[in-house]
Amino acid sequence: MPLSAIATERRPTDPAAVTLERTTSESTDSLFERVAWLYAFCREHVFRDDTNRIISAVWPNQVPAARARVIELGCGPGFYSRKLAQRFPQIHVTGVDSSSSQLRSARHRAAAQNVTNCVFERVNALALPFEDASFDVLIASRIFTVLPDHRRAVAEMFRVLRPSGRCFIAEPRHAFWASLPLTTMWLLARVLHSGNGYREPKKATVLKREHFAELFRRDPWKTVRVWKEGRYQYALCEKG
Repeated sequence: MPLSAIATERRPTDPAAVTLERTTSESTDSLFERVAWLYAFCREHVFRDDTNRIISAVWPNQVPAARARVIELGCGPGFYSRKLAQRFPQIHVTGVDSSSSQLRSARHRAAAQNVTNCVFERVNALALPFEDASFDVLIASRIFTVLPDHRRAVAEMFRVLRPSGRCFIAEPRHAFWASLPLTTMWLLARVLHSGNGYREPKKATVLKREHFAELFRRDPWKTVRVWKEGRYQYALCEKG
């Protein structure tokens, strides 16, 4: 059964979820499909590597429990999914993204590096096809720059985490730097593919710190910590 059908079946009375799934499957062209290689290059070589920050935040003792389940939203080419799975072979990582091209890149890289404890699935981050309390840890980087509904995304994060589960979110703070990859992708897509109807914005959405923090205060998290370092802002939330 396709993942979109699973999500729709799980919540058949939620018209918003049905609409979101239909939008994902029937949408017009995507920059992350047309010029997937450029975003993959940026994620692998240009964007900040927060792997050590993630580990210190979600596993303060530096040792995840055996068989801990981790999910990365908007995984792109699977950068963090692969690095965490490599570092901790006792955990299982699921990377999810809406882009087939990005997921092909993620699977290729994982296979090339012989990483066997992570998988990649095509899903809508606003209607995750997973049961409540499915994961111990959730991570996401730069996901709010392109998602249309930040509030719903955080509600889904809260839902799929287990009690005492933690989520780590990293977001850029400055619109200019955050928009450079999207703007470049738009320009290349127009030159290479003569397209101008892509669903992603030309400029990234960047949240002010107070708006970023407010997103995580609407669900009953046990603790919420928000801070900034350089060009990025972070949130670490623990579910009660």
